[in-house]
Amino acid sequence: MTDTSDRILRIKTVLERTGLSRSTMYRKMENGTFPKNIQISTRCTGWRESAINEWLRNPVFYEASQ
Repeated sequence: MTDTSDRILRIKTVLERTGLSRSTMYRKMENGTFPKNIQISTRCTGWRESAINEWLRNPVFYEASQ
């Protein structure tokens, strides 16, 4: 299943979907066990919806590719 429109999710949505706290999410990003955020503009970042969905499918064994 290919989703041509990969939405960018803001932090509030990501935290709601994953159930993680902000600090846990950033710690997991640093460890490579959570998708990295992407720069949208100077002071704005987000996460690809496809990456968050992939993490949600198997959070224990997720490894960030970048």
